[in-house]
Amino acid sequence: MLAVKTGNMTTANMILKSIPLQECSISYFKNNYQKFSNRHFVGFVKNALGMEPPPSPNEPAFENRFHPWDQSPSPDLRERAARIRALAKCPVTGKEINYTCPISGIPTHHSKEAWENDTNYHQNKIYDILKKVNVFEHDLRSGRSFPEFEFPQSQDHDCAVSMNNWDMFFYTRQFVSMDSEFQLATVTKMLSYPITIASILHKYCPYALEPNGPITLEGLKSIAALKYSLRHNEFETTKERPMRIFILGARAESQLPEHIWKQFSYLFPFQNFEINFIGPECSVLMNNNNMNAEETNTTTSGSMTEIRPNRIVKRIDERLNLVYHTDFFHTLHNARDFFPYDSYNDVFFTFHPGFASPENTKSWMGETMKALLDTKCAIFTTGFNKQDLLKDIDIVQETYGKEVDMLMKPTKNVFGSTKWELNDMDPQEVYQYNMYIAGFRGKRYHAVKV
Repeated sequence: MLAVKTGNMTTANMILKSIPLQECSISYFKNNYQKFSNRHFVGFVKNALGMEPPPSPNEPAFENRFHPWDQSPSPDLRERAARIRALAKCPVTGKEINYTCPISGIPTHHSKEAWENDTNYHQNKIYDILKKVNVFEHDLRSGRSFPEFEFPQSQDHDCAVSMNNWDMFFYTRQFVSMDSEFQLATVTKMLSYPITIASILHKYCPYALEPNGPITLEGLKSIAALKYSLRHNEFETTKERPMRIFILGARAESQLPEHIWKQFSYLFPFQNFEINFIGPECSVLMNNNNMNAEETNTTTSGSMTEIRPNRIVKRIDERLNLVYHTDFFHTLHNARDFFPYDSYNDVFFTFHPGFASPENTKSWMGETMKALLDTKCAIFTTGFNKQDLLKDIDIVQETYGKEVDMLMKPTKNVFGSTKWELNDMDPQEVYQYNMYIAGFRGKRYHAVKV
């Protein structure tokens, strides 16, 4: 997996070793910001005058990024092909996989005959999506420069940001022009986590109220309360407390470097945020070998890190703190570490929690879900696909139906990742991170006059 460093932070598991260090460093972004802002205009003029240079031979394209994984120039993709052959079974014969699809370049069937007889595979053109998985993975390992990682910095208060879709967001935030699927895939996979959160809280939220959208009446109440706090703080010179965002079961999102979460903070320039990553898989903590000692470190980017028992606090700037907890949420809840909760200033997110998956149901649907619903705060959850999310919502409603208010019905996430991923245990199972989103909370009971 990827190990690009920004300062002393690791853009882990999201991008690959081939990205040059200077392409991701915050100082590099800062020193070249004016160049990035002018790029859209210069590119437009060159294109209008027919002055665009011929494309580089290493410019990403399906033709120059396609390699069968068995013969890939990348050792880890050759290993991945071997892992698929060892672990997956042919969907037609149920036998081991020995045949590589000639269209996608990924091992998918036991034999050529099985591949030809797989009507579902050919009728639904699964090979087209698998081919995208192939070329996207090779692009990350291609060694090309990645101008798409040249992120803009603070947002001008007089310039509105559109949250309608990725294209409008990138344009109004003055990102480098995303000219291909390859650029979109690499950037949206990382930004999907912070911008999914931002899309719910932002004043230009892309989701409408029922019947024209997925937001329910109860959802409108919860989201309006959060937006009220954000709007109110624009006019307050002193901030009573930060808005707290709790991310439960944090995994990949806890590995994102600080400048990725700054993109979230830039969208709310007057609000203080405390983002709490909760769960035993918080990688920042797992990689620290001395969690019982207390110390404070300052990084080259100016952020401050405080190491405390079972917790790390990263003070990115005066507006943003990232806090990492290794305990389960219900343990912290029962210890009253986060009390009191405030539905105007607290919101919860779970990314691909797998409430309904057999290996996760016990840990999620017991004390943790009880504690979550007890907060009476908004909870938003995402899934790899619609079926995945529907299963999670169904088990919550079946288990705690009378104690749950639906805030947002399952819907396509406007800011889901556009990069296709592959399940090595079943190479025909493809998905995208945060593809669908829904919301719920613990039921509130209105006061009744006696």
